[in-house]
Amino acid sequence: MTEGERESIFKEWVAQYKALLFKVVRAYAFNTEDQDDLFQEIAIQVWQSIPSFKQEAKVSTWLYKVSLNTALRWVKKTNKYQSNLDSIDDEMPIIDKSEHADERLDWIYEKISRMDKVDRSLTLLLLDGFGYKEMSEILGIKASNVGVKIHRIKNQLIKESKNYASHGI
Repeated sequence: MTEGERESIFKEWVAQYKALLFKVVRAYAFNTEDQDDLFQEIAIQVWQSIPSFKQEAKVSTWLYKVSLNTALRWVKKTNKYQSNLDSIDDEMPIIDKSEHADERLDWIYEKISRMDKVDRSLTLLLLDGFGYKEMSEILGIKASNVGVKIHRIKNQLIKESKNYASHGI
């Protein structure tokens, strides 16, 4: 693969799957600076991994796997994500926050951010319409376990959403 081919693939994938990448970024990084850093880490990892893409999975599935694994490594490396939950820095963001002006979306991302890493990853994959088999391949867990976990996540979010709605938010 030539450098030009790699660059073309990279640009195409980032343009086509930008929303997927930003979902992962927003679920694992909580202020603008960290989101910018994580997006850069994911972009670098995607760039470096393009030659190893074997087309055994859909591009979106492969990108999710690369993005989630990169995000999990980034969280472990920085080891500061929890303290940054309430910190917001609006200087020169990569992610246009106006796209996320819906307070319900902010609420769901906040709930997702408080989940453990497997539940958080499953929730993002579910929101993007991945099937249990694809989720199990991406995360390396059994499809039956995916089903049980998703059932529990849904029940918890339904319960919490009732509290959210009853407080007039």
